[in-house]
Amino acid sequence: MSNQQGDSRIQSILIPLFSVLLGLLIGAIVMWSFGYDAVAGYSAMLKGAFGSPFYIGELLREATPLILVALGFAVANTAGFFNIGVAGQTLFGWLASISMAQFFPDLPKFVLLPLCILAGVVAGALWAGIAGVLRAYFNTSEVIVTIMLNHTALYINNHIVRNVLTDSGDATARITENASLRIPFLSELTRNSTLHAGIFIALFMIFVVWILMKKTTYGFEFRSVGLNPDAADYAGMNAKKNIILAMLISGGLAGLGGAMEGLGNFQNMFVQGAMPAVGFDGMAVALLGSGSPLGILFASLLFSTLKIGGTSMPLMSGVPVEIVDIVIASIIFFVGASYIIRLLLTKISKMNKKEAV
Repeated sequence: MSNQQGDSRIQSILIPLFSVLLGLLIGAIVMWSFGYDAVAGYSAMLKGAFGSPFYIGELLREATPLILVALGFAVANTAGFFNIGVAGQTLFGWLASISMAQFFPDLPKFVLLPLCILAGVVAGALWAGIAGVLRAYFNTSEVIVTIMLNHTALYINNHIVRNVLTDSGDATARITENASLRIPFLSELTRNSTLHAGIFIALFMIFVVWILMKKTTYGFEFRSVGLNPDAADYAGMNAKKNIILAMLISGGLAGLGGAMEGLGNFQNMFVQGAMPAVGFDGMAVALLGSGSPLGILFASLLFSTLKIGGTSMPLMSGVPVEIVDIVIASIIFFVGASYIIRLLLTKISKMNKKEAV
């Protein structure tokens, strides 16, 4: 039994690693196929991500909301739900945090900033809670419900921006300093990057979610409900309560990620043409990180390296930035097709054992 657990843990590390390597290999093949230098392209990417304090600051800023959204998706996934609505919950968290900042711009920073962050968390949690209640009491598909809620969130956001927060405008005014997550020290340290205090919040939440999922009764019940809700009910666990609670926590974390975008990165709210990419990227980060808080940290840094470093590829090497999207899509594909990698690893392990005998 212990050997099986050991093999499972090794595979949980090797599968994402192989997925990343295969994704990078496909990106290289595409570059070579179209006459680009893959080595120069990836070198430019690394320089664009780590070549200066400014780029490192931008990389960490990009990773901040990804970590929080991925943690939110992972909590719901552990409880057995595919919360594809994290994008809409992120958007609502962003909208709520900026709305709070716009309505009370003169409050002291030690009051206004926590209120804005809390507004984002609550908005995301309540929006996810709709799907949680419907799943718990009516057994509706959370996938379908959250997809529809994503579109609803998009149009509600655009209406509020145009008709409540502005007079028929497409973007709100910038928030005041009292609501901002920007810290002069971090900007100076990273040569005027947009890195903000949200990175500390994201790192803290990694620890909080790890404690929640591994060391508390709630985490155990979430896993039990995810494995078999009927058995969990029979064992005395309240499956309905845990379904709703898992979705509330999931949405709250996604809303917190949206607040990071509003209060730290963009500093305002604007009409959206589509759902924020950070919502869907956060789902991919969670899948690549195997739902583990530590895995999510490394996966978010990888995605941020691809995103931030990829912007330098056209200038430094002539490789189009769309290659980054191909690499990310390939990584997600191999994570989704992990059965193939797991099968290969199992066969290799059996062959090694036979040779040892």
